[in-house]
Amino acid sequence: MSEEVRTHTALHVLKGAAAKVLGVKWTAGVHVNGSHGRLTVQIDRKPTEDEVRRVEEEANQKIEANVQVEELEMARSEAEERWGDLIYDVFQIPASITELKICHIPGWNVNACNKDHCQTTGDIGSLKISKTRYRAGKGVLEISYDIA
Repeated sequence: MSEEVRTHTALHVLKGAAAKVLGVKWTAGVHVNGSHGRLTVQIDRKPTEDEVRRVEEEANQKIEANVQVEELEMARSEAEERWGDLIYDVFQIPASITELKICHIPGWNVNACNKDHCQTTGDIGSLKISKTRYRAGKGVLEISYDIA
């Protein structure tokens, strides 16, 4: 499995950890390049160093748990009925798209996502947050990370 697939899947694990620790809901941007990734989430405050540490710990616990990553294809209406707006990010999916590919880590993260993913979280390896940047003017937190 490619490094970029592992790094991309780590985005979903990191988003679940950020949601659990920081209460974030909306992804405002993502970037993957090799073993490096960046998740940008909407938040109205700068997290503490302890919260950032806890996000990393939660993400690595989910990776170590080696849980299944489900890739589902379904009608958009069915996905919305099942998960509501949790499947979406800040960037909208055009209304003309009626079939969605869903990445689902049960009890952790669900997202409409057309990328490839690992079969289990353990396939990621491990995750290290390398940098965070809070952009108060935009109300976003950028979380940069590397996988190993």
